[in-house]
Amino acid sequence: MRILGIIPTRYASSRFPGKALADIGGKPMIQWVYEQSKMSSFLTELIVATDDERIFDRCTALNIPVEMTADYHRSGTDRCAEVAKKHPDFEAVIYIHCDEPFIMPIQIDILAKTLLQNDSAEIATLAKFIQSQEELDDPDVVKIVFGSNMEAIYMSRHPIPYFAFANKEEWLLRHQYYKHIGLYGFKMETLLEVSSINESYLETSENVEALRWIENDYNVKVALTDNDSIEINTPEDLEELLKLQTPPLL
Repeated sequence: MRILGIIPTRYASSRFPGKALADIGGKPMIQWVYEQSKMSSFLTELIVATDDERIFDRCTALNIPVEMTADYHRSGTDRCAEVAKKHPDFEAVIYIHCDEPFIMPIQIDILAKTLLQNDSAEIATLAKFIQSQEELDDPDVVKIVFGSNMEAIYMSRHPIPYFAFANKEEWLLRHQYYKHIGLYGFKMETLLEVSSINESYLETSENVEALRWIENDYNVKVALTDNDSIEINTPEDLEELLKLQTPPLL
């Protein structure tokens, strides 16, 4: 299976404008994402997709494959779809976030294997076991539930499931909660389909894009990972990362 990796990247982030070009250890964030993702053994090709000339020019200077896209896209998925249409010879696409500079290549490999090994899988994503009450309570940590067939049932910023007859502090003792790791793999035809679907009620309520696919009955296969994601959403996130005595990979 020929798999195309796409890193949708925009400059106009509401919480951290220009974060893709933010310096981390002498490299812009987008370079970290590209170099980490490039180490996956399953990607046939890897491309940055952007609507901003500053990002395009920086990637070009760094010899990172990059393509310009329209500036009206509602989501990174839509931006991926625009680029994917230009590459019909690929059978699957991995959507890689531009704000995870220390993404582990094995996470991409797990997604690719999930698509390869499950004919029914239209979309694949990752989940990780939640171990702390802080994560469970954090609305920025999207929780996910899935069935015995490892197909996603729902995602929420609220802890799910809710235990009606237990104190909240006991929930982690009663159930294995999972956080959603926002990395996605799509069969090519599925990506082109979902990009044309209007935003759904559940998606806008939770502000979780993947709910659009679940609500429209797409098969979203979940694979487990031991590796966490480190997202840089704000300047403060970057400051905290750089304060670490031994930041990942630095």
